[in-house]
Amino acid sequence: MIYPITIPTNSDLRSFNFFIVEGSKGLTLIDAGINHEACWQQFLQTLQCHQFLLEDINEIILTHSHEDHIGLIPRIIEKHNIPVYVHAEAIPRLKREKSFFEQRTSFYERLYREMGCGTEGEQRVQQLKNIVIEKQNEGLRADYRTLSENDYIINRKVIETPGHAPDHIALIDERNNVMLGGDHLIAHISSNALIEPYMNGERRKTVLEYVESLQKCLTYDIDYCYSGHGERITAPHLLIHKRLKGIERKAEKFLSYISEEEKNSECTCPTFLP
Repeated sequence: MIYPITIPTNSDLRSFNFFIVEGSKGLTLIDAGINHEACWQQFLQTLQCHQFLLEDINEIILTHSHEDHIGLIPRIIEKHNIPVYVHAEAIPRLKREKSFFEQRTSFYERLYREMGCGTEGEQRVQQLKNIVIEKQNEGLRADYRTLSENDYIINRKVIETPGHAPDHIALIDERNNVMLGGDHLIAHISSNALIEPYMNGERRKTVLEYVESLQKCLTYDIDYCYSGHGERITAPHLLIHKRLKGIERKAEKFLSYISEEEKNSECTCPTFLP
């Protein structure tokens, strides 16, 4: 059984969702919501409603390490110290490793400079540097255990689904054709493929990664997908095809803009795509 915990929001996301999964060996928490008292109370209320205790939860599995999916981890493990399963690339962010954030700051500083962002880019980089200093002692200390492609946990198959985040994973119950998809698929809006660096500082091709992840999901029978935001998705394959077509339309539009710009430009220098 899957028990959704839904926290409404006025933003375009509509809600923050995380899930209690009941299995033969106890409970598993999929993601951990936002760091907010209302989220904590809704979590406790959901447990109580189904006559569960916090101590019945055996582990936490994170679909990815964005802040709206990890918020309650400190409060949970303070009261009930359980392992946290994540993709390996999530750990430096979760621990707030200094070298990881310094590398990211350098990446965005170089990117904003190459993109000609000027003063606005410099201000943004300074904000990133300030955030690194302010949150350097806010790393999540936990018993981290890693998951990767084709692992099985709570009778579900792990598939790597980078695009929205480098460390994104989804869990597929192949017996019942149900996916716990995090932010990989959202019914009412497209999931952003954010600009991210590799561990070596080079820019990831996140849109291409996202396309490959969407195509990977088409190889599985999925009747339902529980999403990190908004409503449960009842026709995942149809939505995936819609998202792929949308990406293709945007790509064609950008190419047309570039082609038109080249026609109108007197500059003989070559055009380099980022």
